[in-house]
Amino acid sequence: MWERLSLRTRLLLPLGLMFVAALLAGGVSLQIFATAQLMEETEPTARSARAVAAALNGALQASSNPQATLEAFVQSLGTSEAIRFRRLGTDLDVYPPEVQTPLGTVPDWFVRLLVLPEFKTVFPVTVEGKQVGDIVVAPDMSADIYEKWIGFLAIVCSAIALMLLTGAFAHFAARSVLAPLQNLGDGLTRMRSGEYEQPIPSAGAPEIRKSAEEANELARTLSRLSQDNRSLLRRIVSLQDDERQDMARELHDELGPLLFGIRANTVALLESIPAGQVKLTGAAEGILHSVETLQQANRRILDRLRPLYIQELGLERSIQTLLQNAKAQAPGLKVTSQIDADLNGVDGLLSQTVYRVIQEAVTNVLRHARANAMHVAADISGREVIVQISDDGIGFPADRRFGRGLTGMLERARALSGTLELLREEGRTCVRCRIPAGDFAAHARGADKAGDQSA
Repeated sequence: MWERLSLRTRLLLPLGLMFVAALLAGGVSLQIFATAQLMEETEPTARSARAVAAALNGALQASSNPQATLEAFVQSLGTSEAIRFRRLGTDLDVYPPEVQTPLGTVPDWFVRLLVLPEFKTVFPVTVEGKQVGDIVVAPDMSADIYEKWIGFLAIVCSAIALMLLTGAFAHFAARSVLAPLQNLGDGLTRMRSGEYEQPIPSAGAPEIRKSAEEANELARTLSRLSQDNRSLLRRIVSLQDDERQDMARELHDELGPLLFGIRANTVALLESIPAGQVKLTGAAEGILHSVETLQQANRRILDRLRPLYIQELGLERSIQTLLQNAKAQAPGLKVTSQIDADLNGVDGLLSQTVYRVIQEAVTNVLRHARANAMHVAADISGREVIVQISDDGIGFPADRRFGRGLTGMLERARALSGTLELLREEGRTCVRCRIPAGDFAAHARGADKAGDQSA
């Protein structure tokens, strides 16, 4: 429960509980000590009443007309509320009256909270040995209750004001701490996604500022490492392409002429075999068929080692040629495509990467997907090239381990600061690659607009 509370709540909740506890403690203290204090304040009145009762009893004993003396005493008390005479068999209202103040009437719950004792002291009055009444001490507690009520209101108002001030201070203090922490968290999130350029603002407490500075330094280090890593991957990809081109050149220049020579010699051998030599003719024809098969395999290997037509025909036409070859290899596969013509103007490494990604994805579909339809899309959107190959085949295993082909595609994309995703959406398997195109997209769009205007 406590772990799920925010920092602001963790600060305000204990403060609020402390103020509530302080108010409760004040109420308990008022209930405990107010009664004793009020009793001490009424003690002088009780002593005075005792002396009055003793004097009255003495006067009544010495008087020749005790009844007249008693009536005169009662008249002399007048409307006194503190000391009154109660005749035998009657009763007096000795409870405190309703207390009126400039702020209104004192609430009954507060009067009950004080637990006022029955401040009534009785001294008997006798005439000729018979009790005729009592001197009753019942002081008016209105002023004392009013004093306690004003003090209670002062305590409550002070506590509320202090609680509001403390809460406001805690709120702004928490906000001053949370804002830099939020910036730090956002910065770490950007770093996790590979964005290192935007620094984290250095603000807040010294500890938070130090953490932000350390995070910025870490971002700079990761940025350098990322650039070095991309440069290394770019170099590796370039070396791989160079090696592929060297191997393709060797196969084309060395193996190609040899296979052609073998084929030519075999054809000459077939032409020189006398009629009727069936076994010799069959052997020669077998050699010729094997050589033709080797030549076809050599051409397929050359196509995979080196995209032969990118520089001559452009990337768009090269991809279309690749898809036509895929249709020839799988006649039952429906192949559709949407290739942006502006891709013909991208630089060499980017064009090779786009071609290789499509080539590897199409090869995987032909080998493993058992699909009925495949769609290939390549487009320049904003400042990035988006390549997407989808099919309706059986999909990929649950663990989605990248094989050698997918790993090579991923390395090529990362070498150009791109991303590669393998998804399963609405019953279709999708390979999606995004590669930054830099300023090429804007340049290409501007060139198209200029061409339209000139036309």
